[in-house]
Amino acid sequence: MPWDESMLRYDFGPEHPLAPIRVELTMALARELGVLDAEGVRLVPVPPASDEDLELVHDPGYIAVVRDALQTDPARLARFGLGTPDNPVFTHMHEASALIAGASARAAEAVWTGEAEHAANMAGGLHHAMRAKASGFCVYNDAAYAIAHLLRLGAERVAYVDVDVHHGDGVQAAFYDDPRVLTISVHESPRSLFPGTGHPAESGGPDALGMSVNVALPAYTEDAGWLRAFDAVVPPLIEAFAPQVLVTQLGCDSHRLDPLAHLELSLDAQRAAMAELHGLAHRHAGGRWLLLGGGGYALVQVVPRIWASALAEAAHRPVPAETPTPVGWRGYVARRTGDAHAPEFIGDDAEIGFRRWLEGYDPANEVDRAIMATRKAVFPEHGLDPQP
Repeated sequence: MPWDESMLRYDFGPEHPLAPIRVELTMALARELGVLDAEGVRLVPVPPASDEDLELVHDPGYIAVVRDALQTDPARLARFGLGTPDNPVFTHMHEASALIAGASARAAEAVWTGEAEHAANMAGGLHHAMRAKASGFCVYNDAAYAIAHLLRLGAERVAYVDVDVHHGDGVQAAFYDDPRVLTISVHESPRSLFPGTGHPAESGGPDALGMSVNVALPAYTEDAGWLRAFDAVVPPLIEAFAPQVLVTQLGCDSHRLDPLAHLELSLDAQRAAMAELHGLAHRHAGGRWLLLGGGGYALVQVVPRIWASALAEAAHRPVPAETPTPVGWRGYVARRTGDAHAPEFIGDDAEIGFRRWLEGYDPANEVDRAIMATRKAVFPEHGLDPQP
């Protein structure tokens, strides 16, 4: 796992929702749980991405503006999506962003070469950045760069699954007409949430029909509906595509406590999805699994628990949901945040049963209609039947 505390310098300021404390608390919880000291787990140095590396997915002129943002005219910055409330400029913005991108590429390379079976960068998953524009708290798109790096190394089939509550628009855009990359995004409907894209009809360019997959779920979807949608779309497509590497963006802002979105998931449903992604990597991608972070704005109550659980899953030592959070970690939370009410258990104690797609389609159900729209848009391109 590439890790350097300098990645915490990706910091838009104390009032911004994307606070680096969420990654700091994740790493502290994983350490207290013994995950970082588990057999086979290594923390390795992080090489920053060079400008040449970043040009795989970003325009050189944009990189130059990011590098010199503090000296750039605000009107010019705004044309590149910078200097806005979502993406304010900060000192060493280029260096911090390039370090996160480099960490994701380093993790991808470790998985591809066999240095590691699984690799993670929980500071990554900045999936909204476009080729020449910052967007949605994302300056450089480390997820797209990691995939482009895998292609540069010789990969011919890479699958990307994004479970962030927001559409993975930047990654989709980077590979929209590339048949080597399957992108699947399970997100809240663009009718109710940023970035306003991710409709089922966005299914790939002329040379990659069916390779962009969007599951747009209605606001207030709960565990059973979300898991039904995930199960009805993700495993069949991953099996049909048979990727050489599975890249996952594990944004956890679909949780019911998240302040920026409207889905109603529990940690237990999110953990179930991560366990299934792990299984898919082993069944269909030779075990090669790259885990990236993403969104998540319940900084103490949600993000550290779900991402530490993801790291434990990747280390082949999953932590049961009923496990108490370590007392030492709760004390660390209190010291770092002033919040004396850190969560006491790893999970939410939620029931996560759901009705599988093969058990029947209900056209009166809004979630079922969303699932069917996605299956009809892309399944035939993969030789799959969209019907139940």
